[in-house]
Amino acid sequence: MTLAMSWEEWAGQDGLGLAALVRQGKLTPAELAAQAAAGIARVDPALSGVVEVFEDAVADPLRDGTDPDGPFAGLPWLMKDLGPTVKGRLQEMGSRLMRGHRATADAWLTQKIRAAGLNVIGRTTTPEFGCCSSAENPAVYVTRNPWDTGFTTNGSSAGTAAMVAAGVLPLSHATDGGGSIRIPAGACGNLGLKVSRGVFSIAPGASDLTGLVSIQGCQSRTVRDTAAFVDACRGGAPGEFMPYWTPDEAYTTLIRRDPRQLRIALSHEWGDYRAAPHFVAELERAGRLLESLGHHVEWALPTIDFRAAFAAQTDCYISNFAQTVNNLIAPLGHARPPADLVEPMNIRIWEAGLGFSFTERARMQAVFNATSRGFGAFFEDWDILLTPVTALPTPVIGTTEYLTLSDNPDVRDWFANLWRNFAYTPLCNLAGIPALSMPLGWQESGLPLGIQAIGGQAKDGLLLQLAAQIERALGGRWNDGRRPAVHVAAG
Repeated sequence: MTLAMSWEEWAGQDGLGLAALVRQGKLTPAELAAQAAAGIARVDPALSGVVEVFEDAVADPLRDGTDPDGPFAGLPWLMKDLGPTVKGRLQEMGSRLMRGHRATADAWLTQKIRAAGLNVIGRTTTPEFGCCSSAENPAVYVTRNPWDTGFTTNGSSAGTAAMVAAGVLPLSHATDGGGSIRIPAGACGNLGLKVSRGVFSIAPGASDLTGLVSIQGCQSRTVRDTAAFVDACRGGAPGEFMPYWTPDEAYTTLIRRDPRQLRIALSHEWGDYRAAPHFVAELERAGRLLESLGHHVEWALPTIDFRAAFAAQTDCYISNFAQTVNNLIAPLGHARPPADLVEPMNIRIWEAGLGFSFTERARMQAVFNATSRGFGAFFEDWDILLTPVTALPTPVIGTTEYLTLSDNPDVRDWFANLWRNFAYTPLCNLAGIPALSMPLGWQESGLPLGIQAIGGQAKDGLLLQLAAQIERALGGRWNDGRRPAVHVAAG
């Protein structure tokens, strides 16, 4: 096959750049789709990040309603195999239980994605039901980090992180219930924004009120691509419980200006959890960069009962998950998750959540409220809270303690172990506030280390504005201009 671009040319463009070439008549959506499909074929044997390519959508990019006049002009897009449904396509959620499950309608966000000019050409890997830190079950697939295939990508937006980092496509779908956009973005050197509540709809299956912590979004390699995605795809569906808000100015316009001088707090000591010393040094290095851009930076921490907050977050996951699994197994005629089709920790979480009482749920919501108010008070005095994305190094493949393959008999102990590593992301979901992983640091293993900027409710634009200022200061060279070992433009 003769491709429209060299791999260097392809890797050198972001999504809006490719869309501009389409509008100029230099490329077609079909050529973009063919190039992305060829990129998957080129790198996925080493990474296992793509579950399926939709060959018909590659051959005919407009067949499913993609609007070529949208801002992305037919750009290929991969959907995480969890979350928004795609009419007529399989959605198997990383689980043997759901093999053959086919969606009957597009979700609301899928419609917005198509209207934005994005062509859904396939689906990317996720842990079973998105529940753990790595898409790593040998009976299903094992997704590997393109920087070093001996390591995981983290999760749960595992395949998306691998494909964006490996240059297959400039941006791709991701979801985040406790860090699942930001954590794999951080380990793979991508940008990953978790938006505030009231931005992306999860209709028709749930709402911000019933979903509570789950957020949709993308990973990308440039700030303007993420800004354009949010601008194009935000907004509530009819019948939302929560108000959906719109900023005064489109983010694609806002990010062209530097922010005012910001008050930026550095933090990594969150209750019982601490970052590895090297990660603290990388956080401090990011702080010095922000000082050089004229911002005020010092150490500070919200006044929050972190121990209570993490316990409430655990309660939320356990109780929500039990009902999610019930909703999946009932149509299949199962009274409980089959042990030969569902991973053992997911069965234990389901069992733990079955008897969750309304009183326990009310206590959990009270802690959510107190935690959200604590963050709110903090952001009256500070503009940005800066942390590492994770507290501990990215695990090597086969580290089962974080997986739902774990034999840990204690569900709450398993979650507490997760928080020791993934300490800095989940409370943003609890509080409904925005957070952005930026590829500004390095782990001692040679993998990227994301640095997370957290903002107050509805300050998504400020996070993107700061990231765009950093991107300009770096000359667009995130990850110091380096590329992972497995990459479409490599050898």
